[in-house]
Amino acid sequence: MQTVRKTIYFLLLGATLSSCNSALQKFKKGQKKFENGEYELAIKDFQSSLAANYSPANNNYLIAESYRLSNRPLQAVDYYEKALTAGCKENDLRFHYAFAQKAQGKYQEEAQNLEKYLSGVPSKEYKNRAQTELDLMPEIEALTKRKTYIEVKSVGVNTSETEFAPILRDNSLIFSASRKKTIYPNNGLPYLGLYRAALNSPTETGNAELFSPAIFKGNTNEGTPAFSKDGKLMVFARGNTGKRGASSPDVDLYISRSIDGVWSEPELIEALSDSLSWDGCPTFSADARTLYFGSNRKGGRGGIDIYRATLDNSQRFGKPINLGGEINTLGDEMFPTVTPEGKLYFSSDGHAGLGGLDLYLATRKDGNIVVEHLGIPINSSLDDFGLVAIDSTKGYFASNRVGGRGDDDIYFYENTQPGKKFTEIPPVVTKKDEGKKTIRYFLAGIVSDGSNAPLDSVRVTILNNEGGVAIDEIYSNAGGNFGKTKLEEGKSYSVLLEKKGYLAKRESFTMVGKAIPLEKLTKAESDTTFYINAILDKPTTGIEISKQFNIAPIYYDLNQSVIRIDASVELDKIVQVLFDNPTIKLELGSHTDSRATFEYNIKLSQRRADAAVAYIISKGVTPDRIVARGYGESQLINTCADNVTCSEEEHQMNRRTEFKVIGVK
Repeated sequence: MQTVRKTIYFLLLGATLSSCNSALQKFKKGQKKFENGEYELAIKDFQSSLAANYSPANNNYLIAESYRLSNRPLQAVDYYEKALTAGCKENDLRFHYAFAQKAQGKYQEEAQNLEKYLSGVPSKEYKNRAQTELDLMPEIEALTKRKTYIEVKSVGVNTSETEFAPILRDNSLIFSASRKKTIYPNNGLPYLGLYRAALNSPTETGNAELFSPAIFKGNTNEGTPAFSKDGKLMVFARGNTGKRGASSPDVDLYISRSIDGVWSEPELIEALSDSLSWDGCPTFSADARTLYFGSNRKGGRGGIDIYRATLDNSQRFGKPINLGGEINTLGDEMFPTVTPEGKLYFSSDGHAGLGGLDLYLATRKDGNIVVEHLGIPINSSLDDFGLVAIDSTKGYFASNRVGGRGDDDIYFYENTQPGKKFTEIPPVVTKKDEGKKTIRYFLAGIVSDGSNAPLDSVRVTILNNEGGVAIDEIYSNAGGNFGKTKLEEGKSYSVLLEKKGYLAKRESFTMVGKAIPLEKLTKAESDTTFYINAILDKPTTGIEISKQFNIAPIYYDLNQSVIRIDASVELDKIVQVLFDNPTIKLELGSHTDSRATFEYNIKLSQRRADAAVAYIISKGVTPDRIVARGYGESQLINTCADNVTCSEEEHQMNRRTEFKVIGVK
């Protein structure tokens, strides 16, 4: 009997060890899939591991995170709660748990978790957003009581999968839908494509068909089209192949043209797409001269920000401009659409809202941008986005609200009592404390030519030095004046000035150390404007770049041609000048001190010039735009010639490279 008991014991032990090992392997497989962004597949492995009672804290947390990162917050809530109960110590758990509760409409519970999160050790990434959300709670509570006269109805194209981003063209609804055969491992739904359905009524449609065979990749998400005014040019988003190491790691913008009714093979819009960021949901202005889109590129204000870029007569896109702090927040702003009147509809989870993405309308009043929440029932506690207005009373949008047929559905909305907006508008308590002093900072300036005559029509681009993101683009008037652009405390900026026939120039401006102490303010709200004066010169041959662009000559150690660290800083400025001024050609003239023979110094100076040119070429400048020339000791800038006693500092001044324009296209 004792032998039998031992046998049973070892069998049970072996089975337990085997079970533990299997659960561990499932957990590791889930981790790998999680890291690859294959969240739907990861969830299955984590659930198998959890069923074997392996590491409940980690499994529950990673399941919750998988649901969050694949935009399924309602499914995440219970797993966050179970992870907390199991003793999970993940630092940002309560932050994400709070916003998942917001998706349930549990605002008090959300606030409690955010307070607990901030009382601990909040991460730098989420601390400010958590505090901002708490500050917005009075406004959020007021929004729950803000009803409208709008009615919302589901549209016939909806299925059990995903439909969103509706566009109206030629009495048809063009939309994005998950109907491809291949499954996207991020969320377990089919990959997205572009489809078209005839509209029989505002909510009834014919059968959906593929929009264009030319715009179809089976294992890639494609969606959110934007059309030019004549309908012959389309910009859309493509990406998320689901494969690690793909040539396009995320989502980029593509362009296609309709030629005799047939759409061309899409081309990547390199001027707008950042290879390291998500770039999507484009839309054109009414005149199709400006494209708006969302991007989480470096230098933005939060997650995804809205940018704009102009389209010239040659159909080339200009620099993307961030829409600024009135629109963009620490959260996500996306799915912009612009009405012919210039009103901007967009979605955000960073402004005061009911949960997930809410829909807002931005208008300009008295020089200021006013952002208005569109109220209930257009907005819900989940995602509401992609609004396209037919007129001031009706249109379409998408939502994954409870009660829909699928993940995201398309809805038709209409105001049943035109002229009326809200059935009830409770007083909204703002986050600004009564009596609190605030100050806004702006940048303006004047630009003139070398004779101090004002220059008009100079394009002035203001760039945030953090990531080089453009935050504004304006033009000087007849008096050479430009501005005003809103600035942020503690930030540094570059001001790029461009006018045809003149050398483009950058001026630096920093807000570091310029903030005015609030106790010195006499008014509740104050504005302060800083001014810069800039001079643009003609790109004439022989002009010295150093003087025009505040670039110092570069220097070398004795008998050396190696580019020193201090020299590379100045050469980087030369690279920027060449990029900003594609029509000029430069000479890099290098020199030596008087020591050594004349012949040796000619060769040494040429090596120095060649080294400087090689550095510039390595930064992407084409070789035909720069010439290396060694002058030896023939152009000393002081009296340190042969047989003259000088200090090492005086000799150093002669070991230099200088820069001048030798050609203009």
